[in-house]
Amino acid sequence: MTDFAEYVTDIVHEPTQTDSPGLDLTVAGVYEVVEPGRIDFGGGELDPAGVTPHSSEKRDPADDYEWWTLRGGQYLVEYNESLTGAATVTLQPRTELLERGATHPTLHVDTLPRVPLSVGGAGLKLKENARVSTIVAADKE
Repeated sequence: MTDFAEYVTDIVHEPTQTDSPGLDLTVAGVYEVVEPGRIDFGGGELDPAGVTPHSSEKRDPADDYEWWTLRGGQYLVEYNESLTGAATVTLQPRTELLERGATHPTLHVDTLPRVPLSVGGAGLKLKENARVSTIVAADKE
């Protein structure tokens, strides 16, 4: 069995994030795309999309963590964790995310970009540090 933690830094709570096959990744931030980016053939006119942090709030003033209330639509999720670059990993959405009408693409990456999150029409309440993705495979470089 692969120890995925050797490829990941800034793990929030390793025992919880490794309690099932793979290693779970947690949400640090949610962003909205507010201005279009540009992609061309040669890359000379490549421009990033304009993004802004999506607002979050505590459910109770005594809470330690905030929640994002997401309406149906597209967002970008940023993780707490980073990859070491020593491997390319396969990242997929957790079942808990899928069963609540949200998803993101399965990716093969050696760094963790912001990942597009699709939220279904009923929306989603997402807590800071929620586990939304899992690393399920790693290819050493």
